[in-house]
Amino acid sequence: MPPATDDPVVAELERLRHEAEACEKCLLAETRTRVVFGEGDPHADLMFVGEAPGYHEDQQGRPFVGQAGKLLEQLLATIGLSREQVYIANVLKSRPPNNRDPKPEEIEACQPYLLRQIGLIAPRVVCTLGNFSTKLLSGSQTGITRVHGIPQRTRIGERELYLYPIFHPAAALYTPAMLETLKQDFLRLPEVLGLPLDGNLESTGDQMLPTPTGDQVLPTPSGADAPSAPAAAAPASDPVTPPPAPPVRRGPAEQLGLF
Repeated sequence: MPPATDDPVVAELERLRHEAEACEKCLLAETRTRVVFGEGDPHADLMFVGEAPGYHEDQQGRPFVGQAGKLLEQLLATIGLSREQVYIANVLKSRPPNNRDPKPEEIEACQPYLLRQIGLIAPRVVCTLGNFSTKLLSGSQTGITRVHGIPQRTRIGERELYLYPIFHPAAALYTPAMLETLKQDFLRLPEVLGLPLDGNLESTGDQMLPTPTGDQVLPTPSGADAPSAPAAAAPASDPVTPPPAPPVRRGPAEQLGLF
């Protein structure tokens, strides 16, 4: 039973966690060790959404606790944040066997939990890590190599926010060029968090940060951009002409199919 709390968001997240822990909507319920619901500040302005739990996450019931999680914590430190100050979740709440790619029916089963989490936490920015979360929440099948580092003002459910796709830390662990791009995209998060949200996607003053000068679109590995699963309802987005780029302050993978 959820602990008593005066915070309605915390209480509702706990109810949702218990619902997810009892979920048997897909076959992953038969192979998982623990449900990995998500954790962090329930009122965070910044939320990260990855792909699925790996081995360590499945054992501990916590997201991003392996090597990719260590890298995520290091990246957070470069912008003055800790994992306790953000919220971290995944598209899937259960580990796929052998860390294979999520199947469409698994994404469909878990999607309501993720959308409800976003609705309750109400972040200003949802930072999608890799292909699966980016494609699901953007409603587009465009791969992460083409959209990384470009914030998109959008609406998910009733929440207006910025979607900010970046490479998954697990993929960057193996590719130095990708890791450098991930670091530069991460350093732009403070600017993205400061972009305005006026509640009107039709307004003409909307902004998106452009890709940093000289940023290269990395080649896509064979099959990596194959469609995963369509979103139930594609969020409304607001494409605009980006302003000049603001100055940038310099400062084994657990899943496959991340880039």
